[in-house]
Amino acid sequence: MTQPAERPVALVTGVGRTVGIGAGIARRLAASGWDIAFTYWTAYDDRMQWGVQAGATDEITKELTSLGATAVPIEADLVDPEAPQRIFAAAEEQLGNVTALVMCHCESTDSSILDTTVESFDRHFAVNARATWLLIREYAQRFKGTHGTGRIVALTSDHTVHNLPYGASKGALDRITLAAAQELSDLGLTANVINPGPIDTGWMTDEIRAAGIQQTPLGRLGTPQDTANLVAFLCSPEGEWINGQLLKSNGGFA
Repeated sequence: MTQPAERPVALVTGVGRTVGIGAGIARRLAASGWDIAFTYWTAYDDRMQWGVQAGATDEITKELTSLGATAVPIEADLVDPEAPQRIFAAAEEQLGNVTALVMCHCESTDSSILDTTVESFDRHFAVNARATWLLIREYAQRFKGTHGTGRIVALTSDHTVHNLPYGASKGALDRITLAAAQELSDLGLTANVINPGPIDTGWMTDEIRAAGIQQTPLGRLGTPQDTANLVAFLCSPEGEWINGQLLKSNGGFA
């Protein structure tokens, strides 16, 4: 009897809410044959306008399981520089070696050049830039996959006006992630960045939503599924040749 193929493992960060981009990516990868370890941080959602979604972690875990995946939720504060090591240790203990690292986590608090605090600036860079570096470093040190199978994908943004610490730290994320495509070439992995454009996951006002629709040729806003489809392609064997790129998945948003 032929044994079923072993499912590869994807670590997806920033999967705190069922409507989020991270959850959409986790679902798409699970449906594509991946087992999923995912991180979340309840304290972040608690201080954001949308608040904590009660039961979200259990619901996401059940959804991924229903798609055939083994799912492992890991709560982690990525301000802590020791968190990436603990995250990978937990993922490997329960699922095995991680083949794909997909980074959807972020710190995002609107503020401008004149009113951003030092504390907020430092927190943004700790989560969006430093944690990205440390997660990639941990991934590379532990990677045991076949040459050509490794995948690193990070989500970014080019928004900086009245969003200074978020946009600036995401710019740093871009450079760190794209450097991995060259520096880690001996591991035979790909590293790409995706800019998904504006996606309404509960943060948009009616005015922002209407303006976004007007600026997108297809006449609609992006969805988590749109981004997830591109991530799934990049993580597939067919996506191997796409490497070291900053890709826009925004429907032509201007």
